[in-house]
Amino acid sequence: MKSTDHAAAAGRFATRAAIASVGLALALLAAKSWAAWTTGSTAMLGSLADTALDVVASLTTLAGVRIAAQPADREHRFGHGKAEALVALAQVVLIAVSSVGIAWRAVDRLLSGQQTSAMELGIGVSVAAMAGTMALLWYQKRIIAKTDSIAIRTDNLHYRSDLALNGAVILALVLDQSLHISGADAFFGLGIAAWLLLSAYRGSIAAIDQLMDREWPDDERDAFLAASEEYPELKGLHDLRTRRSGMLRFVQFHVWVPGDWTVQDAHDRLDEVEEKLQNRFPGTEILIHLDPEGQTDRATLLPEAITERAR
Repeated sequence: MKSTDHAAAAGRFATRAAIASVGLALALLAAKSWAAWTTGSTAMLGSLADTALDVVASLTTLAGVRIAAQPADREHRFGHGKAEALVALAQVVLIAVSSVGIAWRAVDRLLSGQQTSAMELGIGVSVAAMAGTMALLWYQKRIIAKTDSIAIRTDNLHYRSDLALNGAVILALVLDQSLHISGADAFFGLGIAAWLLLSAYRGSIAAIDQLMDREWPDDERDAFLAASEEYPELKGLHDLRTRRSGMLRFVQFHVWVPGDWTVQDAHDRLDEVEEKLQNRFPGTEILIHLDPEGQTDRATLLPEAITERAR
């Protein structure tokens, strides 16, 4: 499968996951709005704020994965994959803003000493939210395995934090109303805010790495190099460079070409190798530059180091 076909198929899967995320977020927003109004719980309010941002984030994710799945055009020759990383960063900002608002409300609750009410309703809504979230996480996990979408991965990270968040709401309501522990709800609200900030930080790392064209992880680079060693035509592979953009991966490198090969020979042989590697690494675009045998383009690269780490 060509890398463009792989990206299109991955885009369809990611879009379905984003639509499922939007649907769940809208349903939970309605339920938690009712519960937050009825219980007066800061923890539930924090959960509501998080869900409201889930709606915005999921809609943004949906737009992002659809844009990222568009094929390359004249203005974007490498495709639109980085739209996913931009969407992930937008989600991070929303999560961070939400955490600040929740913390502010929790401090206000601590100072005023206001109590919660309607514990059964709050717990019931939180349990339902956890059940729906678990179903979504299971579906997202399958889509991530197929597409490795950074936008869906960030969305998944946020919803995984929702499980802990809803559990914290339940515990806060029980401590506040059943055990009459003053301030428990507000302290859990502060804990939820801290959790959201941590989620924002974690979610930002992968997005920034992709926007900065960070190299593949060492295990992925090593796997590609190990596969390359199976092809005699790639002897002398050097100056390997890798990056990611959305659901596509890019790799480029130089190889030595024997002096008695014609340009047509080199083109035909390396085209065949490129096709085989693309089949082994779906969703990867490969660019090979030919060098006369023995030549390297970096003065600091010793010949004996070429086949060791392709650096």
